[in-house]
Amino acid sequence: MRQIPVDTANATVMVAKAPQPKVKDRRTGEIALDKDGTALMVVEVMFSTPDEVEILKLTVPEPGVSEDLAMGTPVVLTGLVASPWENEFNGQKRHGIAFRAVAVTSLADGASKPKAA
Repeated sequence: MRQIPVDTANATVMVAKAPQPKVKDRRTGEIALDKDGTALMVVEVMFSTPDEVEILKLTVPEPGVSEDLAMGTPVVLTGLVASPWENEFNGQKRHGIAFRAVAVTSLADGASKPKAA
């Protein structure tokens, strides 16, 4: 799958929803893991540029998520990429763009660093 780097230089980014574990299977509650076995988190952010504002749902490895990310916290995104996807479920085609970041780090004064791996 192609990954497209996202330029965040001219964007203002704030937490829209506190981080939550990414669920792989809603029926069992199983948490999603990356290829290295690291738990994944979902962080929703408000991504604002001079022309538009969007809410992005990011997948981030748990060690890359700063502690105390509350709604409205200004953050910096490290290694943000967009990946187009498409699938078929029950005969209906669906498509979209998935966003993934290496880290979401708080810019608030006194904020803690991302968790150590």
